[in-house]
Amino acid sequence: MTGGEMWRIFCRENGISAETPHDEWKFCGGGEVGDMLARLVLDGIKTATASAMIAYQTEDESVPKVDSYSIVLFDDDRAACVIRDTKVSVVPFDEVSAEHAYKEGEDDRSLEKWREVHRKAFEHDYAAAGLRFDEHGDCVLEEFEVVYK
Repeated sequence: MTGGEMWRIFCRENGISAETPHDEWKFCGGGEVGDMLARLVLDGIKTATASAMIAYQTEDESVPKVDSYSIVLFDDDRAACVIRDTKVSVVPFDEVSAEHAYKEGEDDRSLEKWREVHRKAFEHDYAAAGLRFDEHGDCVLEEFEVVYK
């Protein structure tokens, strides 16, 4: 099922206008890692995510807000689920909590591993902006719930 198809079904079943703003995206831009993260969401293990603020600024995109909807896609563009943000915060990279790292559900769920993995991911966002990674740079942290799968 495509993201659009899932969105229309979700909206119809929940009395929500199909015109309600929502995003469609793949974790980590897709690929094997993105699919693994989507499965963690479907299994109820991954209930949070993080992005570098610099990526929003570079792409001139708005930071998500509480109650924002997103359709999570697999790499082949099949819809995995619809999520709704329940908490959004902006926190410097070096101040992200162990609790948030645990909610992301990846690897051993430790803050140390979270920092290692996200530093590598965020370095690409900084490089795209012509900058070097900043340990004190802001991260957009989202907590979410699956509302349809």
